[in-house]
Amino acid sequence: MIKFDRFKFHPLKKKWNLLDLIINLKDCIKSKSISDNFLIKDISSINYPEKDTIIFIEKKNTLIKKKQINSLLIFDDFDNYNNSKNKNKIFVIDLSKTYWKVINMLLFHEDSIDFQDEFDFIDNSYISKFAHIDQSSKLYNNCIVGRGVTIGKNCIIKNNVVIKNSIVGDNVIIGDNSSIGTSGFGFDLNNMGACNILPQIGIVVIEDNVRIGSNCTVDRAKIDTTYIGENSMIDNLVHIAHNVQISNNACLAAQTGISGSTKIGKNLISGGQSGFSGHLKIGDNVIVAAKSGVTKNIPDKSVVAGFPATDINKWKKMIIKQRKDGHK
Repeated sequence: MIKFDRFKFHPLKKKWNLLDLIINLKDCIKSKSISDNFLIKDISSINYPEKDTIIFIEKKNTLIKKKQINSLLIFDDFDNYNNSKNKNKIFVIDLSKTYWKVINMLLFHEDSIDFQDEFDFIDNSYISKFAHIDQSSKLYNNCIVGRGVTIGKNCIIKNNVVIKNSIVGDNVIIGDNSSIGTSGFGFDLNNMGACNILPQIGIVVIEDNVRIGSNCTVDRAKIDTTYIGENSMIDNLVHIAHNVQISNNACLAAQTGISGSTKIGKNLISGGQSGFSGHLKIGDNVIVAAKSGVTKNIPDKSVVAGFPATDINKWKKMIIKQRKDGHK
């Protein structure tokens, strides 16, 4: 993962030490084991754990049991909590509600009414005073560039584009009406409604030489990064959800949708109106035919089609058989 300064995008509300935080979370906690006190530096994830941070661990996830991290681990599964060797850990009633409370204690974020930014009106676009755009890049009319955003050299940002919570490389083109760095679809089915939206405090990273079409949406990650690799070509009306990782040289045709936390290897070709379920692993050099529905992991060098997407030769045989049996 590319490291970034979270507080450039989501400013710190208050510095908390561990013991004070625990006191404020007492209504959420069912059990705790605290050996240290330290100043909390950030939130980090189970995939990229960092020292002196808070790490939320869902039931389906486990850390390496022998590995200890000088951070606070928050669990919603007692077995995981009990088996953890970490010196600082708590077991909570509801992980989503605890996450919501912790993030709102620590950070200003744009899903909260107290989030603020400051803008300059430059060449018919609003640019945050806390953003940096290389002088060689071009913004067209009615764009909004939010706090913390970095845009590299020779980029073309067309009309009505919104970019926030993002790091954009060199030679990137973003088409009209696209939104980059928007809030991911973060919520808990047990706690529905706008007041319970889970804050998305990660960012989007777009590498060099990427083309993104018109009316596309790329959601920022929950904690780490949504990532688009070098030389990727993204057509119009594409949605890339939070935490998605797309490696170099991807080609996504119009109306492709990729659900959260899916990891895609190099050289993907995805036909129009294809859909990918969340938390999948797609190998290198994969081709997905138009209107396919990808619901399972796909190995390297596969060509798939249909719903659920399967090997294209099997799919063709199935279609021929169906037609012979009278299906149109």
